Amino acid sequence: MTPILELKGITKQFPGVLANDHINLTLHKGEILALLGENGAGKSTLMNILYGLYQPDEGEIFINGEKSMVTSPTDAIDAGIGMVHQHFMLIPVFTVAENVMLGEESVKYGNFLNRDDAAKKILEIGNQFNLPVNPSDMVRDLPVGVQQKVEIIKLLYREAEILIFDEPTAVLTPQEADELFKIMRSLVEQGKSIIFITHKLREVLDVADRIMVIRQGAVVGETTPDEADKNSLAAMMVGREVSLVVEKEEKVPGEVILSIDDLVVADKFQNIVVDHVSLEVHAGEIVGIAGVQGNGQTELVEAITGLRKSSEGQITLMGEDVTRATPRQITELGSAHVPEDRQADGLVLPFPIAENLVLCTYYKEPFSKGVVLQYETILDHAKQLISDFDIRTPSALTPVSNLSGGNQQKVIIARELSRPIQFLMASQPTRGLDVGSIEYIHKRIVQKRNDGCAVLLVSPELDEIMELSDRIAVMYRGNILAVVKRSAVTKEEVGLMMAGIMPESDFKPKEKHVVERTF
Repeated sequence: MTPILELKGITKQFPGVLANDHINLTLHKGEILALLGENGAGKSTLMNILYGLYQPDEGEIFINGEKSMVTSPTDAIDAGIGMVHQHFMLIPVFTVAENVMLGEESVKYGNFLNRDDAAKKILEIGNQFNLPVNPSDMVRDLPVGVQQKVEIIKLLYREAEILIFDEPTAVLTPQEADELFKIMRSLVEQGKSIIFITHKLREVLDVADRIMVIRQGAVVGETTPDEADKNSLAAMMVGREVSLVVEKEEKVPGEVILSIDDLVVADKFQNIVVDHVSLEVHAGEIVGIAGVQGNGQTELVEAITGLRKSSEGQITLMGEDVTRATPRQITELGSAHVPEDRQADGLVLPFPIAENLVLCTYYKEPFSKGVVLQYETILDHAKQLISDFDIRTPSALTPVSNLSGGNQQKVIIARELSRPIQFLMASQPTRGLDVGSIEYIHKRIVQKRNDGCAVLLVSPELDEIMELSDRIAVMYRGNILAVVKRSAVTKEEVGLMMAGIMPESDFKPKEKHVVERTF
C-alpha cells in the first residue's frame, strides 16, 4: 500500500548547525509514528519543513505517492497536513469558533461572519472525535487541556488527514496527557495519520505504533513499542547509557531556610486558591509539592518568589520576612527560581542567550562596572554555561526565542543553578527536557541539596516528585493536605492524596490542613 506520506533525503542547514541530515521518513494511513529525540535533535525543524514553515536545502516530499511542493502552511493545509504547535497558536480574546474559523471565514448577509455554521461544524467534529468544547467560550478562559482540543479541532475543521503533534504534552498535566492519547487513538481509528514529536519515553511506548529516533539531525534507528523499552530508547536518543533512577544519599536536614505560615493567596479573579498554607523547607532537603495542576501550586510559587502578593500570612526566607518583597530582593538573599512558564517569567525572548544568562546578575561585577556592561565577560560566561549545560545553539548571541523549548529551559536552569544560592524554587524544572537532560538536571538539583541548599520542587510529574523528594507535601484545593516523609509512602498513596483521598494508614492529623510524619 502506498504510504500517505514520504520524506526523502530531507536536509536543512542553518548557520553553524546541520539541523536535518538526509532524513527519510514514511507514514502510513491510520498510524501513529513517534518522532523521538533530544532537545535540538532536529525533530521540530523536520516538521516545520513538512508544514511549509521552512524550505529544505535538499530532499523531496511525497503525499499519497505524488511529489508535492510545500512552500507555505497554506500549501500544507491544502495537501491535508495540519500541525499542533508546542506553544498554541490561539488568540486569547477570540471565541473558540472565531479561532477555529480564522483563515477559513465564511460570511452571511453580506459581510457578517457566519459564526453559526462554524459553531455547528465545531460541535459535529467534537461529537465525532470526542473533543467536546463550547464554540462560544473565550479562549482566554479555557484550561490548557481544552485549548489543546481547540487546536486539534482547527485541523479537523480544515479536513486535515495528516496531523503533526509537536511536543503536545509539554504544557499538559499527566491526566490531560492521558486524555490526549485517547483522542489520538480515536483519530487514527477513524482514518487519520499522526506524527507525534516528543522526547518522553513513556508516551511513545504507550501510544505509538512505530518509533523513529533522531540524534543530531540524523535518523539513528527505528523500532516499535513491542521491541523497545525505556532504557534502549534512552540509549538510542542520547548515544550512551542513561540512568533513569536518581541516586540520592540520606542526609540530615539543617536549619529552616523557608518558612510559610498560614498563607492565603487569591488568583486574578480574587478567588482564594492558597488557603491558610503552612510549610517549612530545611537546608539540605528537597520538599516536593505533589498535586494535580490547578490546585494552587502556581499561585503559591508566585507568592514565594514575589510575583504575587498574598492577602494573609507570612513568608520568611533565611530569617528575613519576604512577604512583601520584590523578586529582586528575594533573589539578592540567595534565592533561585525556575519558573513554571519559561517564556513569560523566565526569559526575555528577543535578547541573546548571553544576556538571558545574566538577568539576575548583570548589574554586578564582573558583568558590569558602574552602568557599563562588560560584554566580553558576559560572552565568556555564556560560552562556559552553554558547554556545561549542553545548550544546543550555534552562538551565545543567538536570540533565545530561536531555541527549542527544551533548550530555552536549559538556559534558565544554567542561569539559576550556576549562582551561589541557599534556596531553590524549582517549578517544573524538567518541563520540555529530554531524558538525557532530565538526568543531568536531576543530578544538579540533588547536588545543590547535598551542598546544603533548601529546595522546594513543584511538579505535576509524580515520578519526579517521588524520585527527588526527601519529604512530600500534597496540595489539594488550595490546602496542604499532608506532609509525609518520602520513605514512608508509596506512589499509590500519594496519588490518592492528590485526589483528596487519605489512604488508610497510621497518618495522624497534627493540625488543620496538615498531616506530618516527622524526621
